[in-house]
Amino acid sequence: MTENNFKTTLENLLKTDTRLVDENNELKGNSIRDLANKHDEKLIELLLNNEKAKEHFFLKVKDVYVFKTNEFKFFLDENKIDNSYTQYENKIGLAVGSKFLKENEDVALNFPFKDCVLEGGQSTEDGLDVYFEFSEKTSNYEENQAKRKEIFYNEVLARDEIDRLFEPKAFTNIKKYSANEKDKIDKFERDENGIIKNNLIIKGNNLLALHSLKAEFQGKIKLIYIDPPYNTGKDGFQYNDNFSVSSWLTFMKNRLEIARELLSSDGIIFIQMDDKYKDYLKICCDEIFRIENFIANIIWKKRGGAPNDKVIGATHENILLYSKTEKYKLYKKPRTEEQKGRYSNPDNHPKGNWSADNLMANVKGGRGVDSLHFAIINPNTGEEHYPSSNGNWRYNQKTINRLLENDEIYFGKDGKGKPKLKRFYTDLKDEGVSIGTFWDDLPQNNSATAEILKLFGSVNEFDTPKPEKLIERIINIGSIEGDIVLDFFAGSGTTASVAHKMKRQFITSEQMNYIENVTLKRLKKVIEGENGGISEDVNWKGGGSFIYLELAKNNEQAKELILNCSNFNELTALFDELYNNFFLHYNVKIKDFKEKISKEENFIKLPFEKQKEMFCKMLDLNQMYVNVSEMEDSRYKLSENDIKLTKDFYQIKD
Repeated sequence: MTENNFKTTLENLLKTDTRLVDENNELKGNSIRDLANKHDEKLIELLLNNEKAKEHFFLKVKDVYVFKTNEFKFFLDENKIDNSYTQYENKIGLAVGSKFLKENEDVALNFPFKDCVLEGGQSTEDGLDVYFEFSEKTSNYEENQAKRKEIFYNEVLARDEIDRLFEPKAFTNIKKYSANEKDKIDKFERDENGIIKNNLIIKGNNLLALHSLKAEFQGKIKLIYIDPPYNTGKDGFQYNDNFSVSSWLTFMKNRLEIARELLSSDGIIFIQMDDKYKDYLKICCDEIFRIENFIANIIWKKRGGAPNDKVIGATHENILLYSKTEKYKLYKKPRTEEQKGRYSNPDNHPKGNWSADNLMANVKGGRGVDSLHFAIINPNTGEEHYPSSNGNWRYNQKTINRLLENDEIYFGKDGKGKPKLKRFYTDLKDEGVSIGTFWDDLPQNNSATAEILKLFGSVNEFDTPKPEKLIERIINIGSIEGDIVLDFFAGSGTTASVAHKMKRQFITSEQMNYIENVTLKRLKKVIEGENGGISEDVNWKGGGSFIYLELAKNNEQAKELILNCSNFNELTALFDELYNNFFLHYNVKIKDFKEKISKEENFIKLPFEKQKEMFCKMLDLNQMYVNVSEMEDSRYKLSENDIKLTKDFYQIKD
């Protein structure tokens, strides 16, 4: 059998494994190589059961067949057994030295821009797009809805390029929002330590926004809460290969590492997550925050019953809680009026209200300390009271005698009961009660949906928003008035809204365009005094302000132009503008691509989304946004005011 015949045989053989083909029934080379590296049992069995494949790729040692992994992968590469898209991607020539970038071991996976085209929000499970279609029945165009198809691009960056990627970015379109619409921003307000004290909403890639915050807010954030995409397959994290879990974890790891740097030494972070990837995420967080700084996994009951279409349906979500160091500070849940009402003063004791508490401490296996086992004599009756056989008194005899002298032991309404301790309200160390890890006493998702409906009239972008009462509890646990609260998956703006009402300083970030019609709109309503959510509980009447900033776009704008193309002709017509006005990757063979590849029949036959993906691959990822160090270059067209306020943000002196 010739090599060409065997190549065809091998391709047909591999296509019988559905894991190895894409939606066009073409082989996925990266998936095949990955399974080969892992010595996947199913792949090896498939090859062993074919005599020619067994002859090519296995070495027989006595009665054992040894898989020749490198020879198998070499054959794949040499004979270009891969889908047409990957072949063309390689043909473009992204390379370091003589190796394609994906083959080079000295690279770092880079997923900062995976969410560049995520149209749904952090809580969106089934994003919907509106479209119009002509109806023969009504002879008119009718509005319809369809589930949104998100697009994501996997990228790699050489390690020496990462530093430039994370340089602070310039800001543009900077505006101040307050009850006084005429308010202008000339400079950022700062506290006595020089730290910006304005509330901030940043539009742009949240990973780069976090790195831009580092210069001003490293070690200053008291509380972080995030509700990131859950990687459900319905929230936009639909990848082009079989690295779904690792890609998502890399996406999270990138952001959590810089988030940790922003936390203060006594700061904490809450991360909301469903069951599917919670354990993966916890292992990742154990590495970043250290396992000894894990505080709790909180269970929030998000709905009353399971969905009708499932036998076992999720009724809860998890909230992982970590501290940055052992110096973290948490605050107990404020006592309700009902809890305060349990304290009274029926005997007019001079120390005020009290509540009866147990004087006995149970001991495993019975009595533990002989010195704590003695008689307490009732001064009213002379009766002797001993602890039960299962325990001791909490205090020694000297302390008990002092409590008796001060009338701090209670013997019941008639003075003839068993001794109890009078626990005085004034002796409590704080005004709060401990909080458990199972939260079934808070509003559920349907309550949050009602909040969104009241504000916006629809919930298309946010099918599962979080209720304000949930965020209120989290903020109460981890901060006090004046502390900085950060949420870098802003979504509909719940965290920022609640933080503002609770007199915390908030910083939040969102990349999607709905930030203007949803997030900003919600925060403006808060300033105006909207009465939803926790407003009544905290007596919110409105007020305050926030500053809106955008990361100044460079190649990010080019990516938007590519994604907005509707057909192949528009895409190819865009090439000259990309070449002349934006930064293309220095390892891309631009001339070869323009004059040859883009005109080849096989390239033209590629799915349109794949063609757009290849155009995006040509963009230099280090140039997606404008770095502060280059913002005064005229090519970026930043206004004098943008430059002035960016310098003020970073405290750059002329």
